[in-house]
Order: sequence, then structure tokens, then C-alpha cells
Amino acid sequence: RPRPSLPAAVVGAGLGGSAVAYFLQQHFGPQVQLDVYEPAGVGGRLATVTVNKQQYESRGASIHALSLHMQDFVKILGLKHRREVAGKSAIFSGEHFVLEETDWYLLNLFRLWWHYGISFLRLQMWVEEVMEKFMRIYKYQAHGYAFSSLEELLRSLGGDAFVNMTQRSVAESLLEVGVTQRFVDDVIAAVLRSSYGQSVLVPAFAGAMSLAGAQGSTWAVEGGNKLVCSGLLKLTKANIIPARVTGVSLHSSEGRALYQVHYESSEGQGSAFYDMVVVTTPLHSSRSNFTFENFEPPIADFPRAFQPSVTSVVHGYLNSSYFGFPDPKLFPFASILTTDTPDLFFNTMDNICPVNISAAFRRKQPHEAAVWRVFSQQPLDKQQLKTLFRSYYSVQVTEWQAYPRYDAAKSLPPIVLHENLFYLSGMEWVASSMEMIAVAAKNVALLAYNRWHQDLEKIDQKDLMHKVKTEL
Repeated sequence: RPRPSLPAAVVGAGLGGSAVAYFLQQHFGPQVQLDVYEPAGVGGRLATVTVNKQQYESRGASIHALSLHMQDFVKILGLKHRREVAGKSAIFSGEHFVLEETDWYLLNLFRLWWHYGISFLRLQMWVEEVMEKFMRIYKYQAHGYAFSSLEELLRSLGGDAFVNMTQRSVAESLLEVGVTQRFVDDVIAAVLRSSYGQSVLVPAFAGAMSLAGAQGSTWAVEGGNKLVCSGLLKLTKANIIPARVTGVSLHSSEGRALYQVHYESSEGQGSAFYDMVVVTTPLHSSRSNFTFENFEPPIADFPRAFQPSVTSVVHGYLNSSYFGFPDPKLFPFASILTTDTPDLFFNTMDNICPVNISAAFRRKQPHEAAVWRVFSQQPLDKQQLKTLFRSYYSVQVTEWQAYPRYDAAKSLPPIVLHENLFYLSGMEWVASSMEMIAVAAKNVALLAYNRWHQDLEKIDQKDLMHKVKTEL
């Protein structure tokens, strides 16, 4: 078989790997031949568990309404939005509920104002300003512009202020715009524990993205969010290789860099050569057996750590007495967030719906056996399960490397590791969500394309808003 003009390898078949494969094929066309390496299942952290023959999201569950790439994927793949089943939320301090949602929007606003003054409005204005600037990325990407570093990407959207937001905490930024300490301790802490499993010391940019998701309307994919990954890979006709990549070594051919990808599969060790490689699995200390050889200067280490998280999917009867409701029939909440209290052993728990929701589906009543998803830092012991549930039929526990440990980051990881060797997962250190990964995938594909064709006018351009307007 004649050698294709551009053999490319993608390491990882989670959302980052499947999206970058799709975007690479979109830009390079039939010229690119894609091998996608994945030792586990397609979908990565987008996974489901089965309870009573029904599937439930165990991890990445909701997608923000403004996630334009994710919206596009769903449309292209002919997937559908999952039907929404309404449910109220509350924030629990370990002793009582500090804030409870009602069925009435105006009453919810009044309660927020009564407890926290205009902090809620100040938060909303701050988040909206960040989101408005962030949305510029879609215009830039539609015009083919790419960025060779995360700092350049952020600077093009919001100047140095956006770069600084990756270095200072969300608490500091919010207090500066007049949000009260009480609102930060009660509400902001609960949202960040729910989304990142971390405190209000996470960087302001990651915090803003998480808070935007908590404020806006969200959606999910009918049949499970992981269908986006399998759908994109099917669409690109990528060759999926069930193997774990152990390293990349550099060679050269006809004056051009050539990368040898080394891997381990059930059949033993192997390797293959590529003109281009995109690494989409996180390079961090717990996966330090990934090596880079023959690079001069050597590719720097990735000392950053990821935050372990535990998901327990429990099919059982909620112990509503623990939350101050002796009569389970009166318990009104489908979602419980928690404040940063030392004695609290869980971050958040939700009464979840299956990934396939029929028209006749209704959410279980509080006194009925329901499926609850509990996020915690450590696996729940028997006593803790007994505290949350009167009794239960099954518990399925998944321990996973969920999000970057944000307090450990002093600088952002690189995107370009070598000439045509790219790192996608660094975007998670800016903020971690499905859409952020999709934005990173589009950026890497555009960057690879522009560098391959030496179109430097499309890389790291200044004053892009003006350029885009004149192009229009």
C-alpha cells in the first residue's frame, strides 16, 4: 500500500481524542490517515454504569447551553438532547440547609437577596463578562486562527486579565468585585466542590467556567454523552488501536521530523511511525511511564497532579432524617451540594435519571428507592453509606483522576511539544469541561494544519477582533 501523505497518531479516545481526530480530518481531508490509540473503552471519562438494566452517567454529566462545539457534534451525528426532568437543589452545611431552591423563580431570587444582598448580581455580571469574551474563540476558530500556547489563546480573548485569572483564586477575584465572604463560603464553595471537588482557591478562570455552568441552562445527550466520542470516531473512519502508548521517540526523514509511537497491547509491544502526533491523555506524575526519547532539548517533565475523585452510584432509599426531614415523603430535593465543612464526607449527591428517558418517565419520589450519584474525595465506608441511605440494593464505585489539582499549578502546560507533536490536555489547567476540551481539540487541529502548510498568518495573531471584523 503506498504510504499516505500524512499518517497521524492520536493518543487517547476520550472526548479530546475523538474531537481532534474529527477536526484534523475536517481540515486535512483524505490526506490524513488517523490511528487512535486507546487501551480502555472509547469515551474516556465520559462513562456510564448500569443499574437494573438502565444506564446512568457516572461522570461528565451536563453540558452548558453555550457549548457550541458540543452542540455541533450532536447535530452532525444526528444525536438528540436528553429530555429534562426538573428537580430542586439545596446547599447543605452538615447540620442544616443554608440555601434551598423552590419552584418559584422570584422567591429564589428573593431568598438570595435576603441572605446575601446583591452578591448574586455581582457574581452574575462577573461571569457574564468572562463568558462574553470567551465566546470570541468561536469566531477566531471559524476564521481558521490558532494559538501555539494557552497564554496566547487567553490573551487574544481577554488580554493579560485572562492570563492573570489562571494565577489567582476565584475567591480573591469575587471579593474584589464586591461579592461577600458569606456568599463565597456558602454558594461558591458548594458549586466548586460539586464541579471540581476543590475549594474556592481554584483559579478564577476555572471558577468562572464552573459558575457559568451552574447558572446557565444545561443539557445532556440522549443515550449518554459518550456517544459523541464513538460517533466522531466512526465519522472520521479512524483506525482505533486497542493499546496503551508508552512513549514517543524522534527520528527524521528527508529533513522532516518523524515520530515513532511505542505501545503495549494484548499481543505485546509494538511501534509505528507518524508525521504528526497529538497526545490527549493527561501527562502527569501518576502516568510518568510515558517517555519522550531523542528530543533535543528534552521535553520537560509534567510535575502537575490530578485530583482523584470517587463516584458512588447507589440504588437505595435516602435517609432524609440526616438532612432534617424525618418524613421522607416531604424531602423536596433532587440535588444536594455541600459547603466546605471538615466533617462532611461527600461533595455532592444527585437523584439521577437514566441516559434514555422515555416520555412516560417520572423522577422517583423521595420515599421510593432511587438511583443516587454521590461524589466524594474518598470511597464511602459502610457507616457513611448508612448515614446517607436507610437501605440500599447496590453500590457501584468508580475511582478516577477527575480534574487537575488546581492549587498546584504555577504555569500552564505547553501545546507544542515539538515541530508536529502536540499536547491537548493542557487546556484542563485553564478550565476543565467537555466544551473546553472541544475548544482545545479545534485549536490543536487548526494549529497543526497552519504549521504544516506554513500559514503563519493564522497563528498567534494580535488584535484578532479587528482582523475578523475586516475579514467579514
